[in-house]
Amino acid sequence: MHNDGNVVPLHKATTDQASHSPLARLPVILLQVRDKAVQQLKQDLQALFDNADDTLFEMADRARNDVEQNIFFEAMRDLRLKRKSIERGFLEQFCDAFVGLTQHDTSHSAVPRALAFDASALLPNDDMERNVAVEAMVGKVLSRDGFALDQLTARLSTLLGKMLVEQHNPMGPTLLCEYFLQAGRNLGMEIKVKLIILKLFERYVLSNADQLYAEANQLLIATGVLPDLKPAPARRATDRAAASVDADLAEAGGRCGSPQVDDSVQEVFAALQELLFHVRGSVAPTLEASAEPQPISTRDLMRLLSHLQQYVPALAAQDDFDLRNQLEQLLTRVSVKSGKSRVVGVADEDVINLIAMLFECILDDRNLPDSLKALIGRLQIPMLKVAVLDKSFFSRASHPARRLLNEIAAAAMGWGHCDAHERDSLYLRIEQVVQRLLNDFVDDPAIFSELLADFLAFTSDERRRSELLEQRTRDAEEGRARTELARQRVEQALNQALVGKVLPHGVVAFIQEAWSKVLLLTCLKHGDQSAEWHADVQTMAQLIWSVQRHDEPDASLRLLSLVPGLLKSLRDGLSSSAFDPFATSEFFSELEVLHVQLFERPGQKNTPDGPMMVEVLQDIVLRTADEGPVEATSVRLLENDVTLHQVDQLRPGCWVEFQEDEENTLRCKLAAIIEATGKYIFVNRTGMKVLEHSRIGLALEFRRGAVRTLDDTLLFDRALESVLGNLRRLNRGK
Repeated sequence: MHNDGNVVPLHKATTDQASHSPLARLPVILLQVRDKAVQQLKQDLQALFDNADDTLFEMADRARNDVEQNIFFEAMRDLRLKRKSIERGFLEQFCDAFVGLTQHDTSHSAVPRALAFDASALLPNDDMERNVAVEAMVGKVLSRDGFALDQLTARLSTLLGKMLVEQHNPMGPTLLCEYFLQAGRNLGMEIKVKLIILKLFERYVLSNADQLYAEANQLLIATGVLPDLKPAPARRATDRAAASVDADLAEAGGRCGSPQVDDSVQEVFAALQELLFHVRGSVAPTLEASAEPQPISTRDLMRLLSHLQQYVPALAAQDDFDLRNQLEQLLTRVSVKSGKSRVVGVADEDVINLIAMLFECILDDRNLPDSLKALIGRLQIPMLKVAVLDKSFFSRASHPARRLLNEIAAAAMGWGHCDAHERDSLYLRIEQVVQRLLNDFVDDPAIFSELLADFLAFTSDERRRSELLEQRTRDAEEGRARTELARQRVEQALNQALVGKVLPHGVVAFIQEAWSKVLLLTCLKHGDQSAEWHADVQTMAQLIWSVQRHDEPDASLRLLSLVPGLLKSLRDGLSSSAFDPFATSEFFSELEVLHVQLFERPGQKNTPDGPMMVEVLQDIVLRTADEGPVEATSVRLLENDVTLHQVDQLRPGCWVEFQEDEENTLRCKLAAIIEATGKYIFVNRTGMKVLEHSRIGLALEFRRGAVRTLDDTLLFDRALESVLGNLRRLNRGK
């Protein structure tokens, strides 16, 4: 045929060149088989990548930690950037494989080896996991569509005049998997994400192999290639195969959408429309219609909304912007210009009313910082447009637009009244998201997925930094609590040893200022039940005994035998606590004088040159290095007090708002409840400590209305629940 070149769309060649091209040696029917397959494979690959975002989003949503979540978001970005090159590389390899059918004897070639996305970057275990996954995918296609594939391979062998096996059939599952692996070899993903992408390839490409083989066989039969072969049986396992792939995806951590989703979306929206029946008519032109009103198309509505989107007012004028009123004015102008009464269609009006009511709830939400409400208010038109395009916005919690709104609200939970919030990095990032939607969102909802992935990557970094500081705060508070308990134990030991005794002033000062530190370190390091603690307490008791006068006959001999060991124990203890060596030397000189006086003047008291004696009458209280004054209150509350119950409901991680004065509030998160001291430690959004309260002190704050807990449930879900409750009450009242 003189126009054979018309069936080779991927290559252009002159007549002279065609005679030398490998394509010229391929039968025309084989080129037709190839081009028909290219059309289907291209559509299947597009479906794969279109659904990859949703799958990876759902997996990230169920991630166990931030690190795992970031892996999925990075994979989404990488896949989005390299999507076109992967599609092109796959199809180029597919076409080259047909050319290769005429260049060498495939019957003796090595069986293609499944290649990794980037074999050099994989560990042996990763290699094995990938190979097992590919083998399982190939096996499923062979068991499901092997009959049709065998017929196709036999017809290709007849057409080529040589034996062909499945592994070298360009349309067989082995080579299809290899094309995909080769095309995506530069994807920088962990093995578990690559396995998910392979499962998506199975779902959206390999699961349609029966159609691929059926169409190829029909083309070959039509040209007389083995027309008498028994036709392949109808595929009976389609549903089971799809269910199998879904199960594999679920096992890997993500679940793709199914055809039933559309039905459930319509059911949810239909239920919402029933509730919205009584609020219809709020978006209509204010002129008397001369004829039956004509609904505008959804496309025209999107154009009107895009026009309004460019004129969303700045933050200061946000209160003056009424979306439904603005739409009504536009419809009036359209109606006057066309001479026909134009209105919004029922379904679109229901969406408009529902979004308007949702944003009314959102902007009245006390849990949302005031500094953020104006920014979120500017998102009303973009959110309305995506809801008009995709009704699953109301029923699917993982919808990217809905999640973006929720994530923005969650990230800003810790904002308070701050004059400099415009310079805050989080505020600036949210402002960028809002502006990007207002400037760039026309009718492609993919922008929400992109912005959500970028925003979550940003907040994940911020959260890691705040959690690190928060952990340091908790560690410091736990340390302070242990020190406080140890200090109380040391005070108890000192008072048991000193109160009621008359002793030289220097010894009392030494025990209170120096030996207390030795006891404190020992208690912290070893505990107050340890041998080290008892030894240090015994040393203190021996020191006190050694500077007192005793009437026993053998007191002098006992003192003589006690002093060397006592001095050694004192020096060792002071050395371990890094006490000032000059002060240590001065004390030991004083102690030596005291002991000498006891030896030289037995029984003598109050000599002119004797030491200054003091009687310890009051309990010793050691100085603390606390950051602030210790909260003290003499108020007692009954255990069944409602405010104590409110305090006990608090859990680490919950947000509260303190009313500092009439104008200022402080938002902070409960970072820790220190069991040892009963302190409640609060941090700000960056993880820095801002407040601490006792249980009683916090209950008193609740009692006077100076503190309230913030609802950290999802903002959109909270608003939707409130709107539905209002609509149900409205319908009951009709």
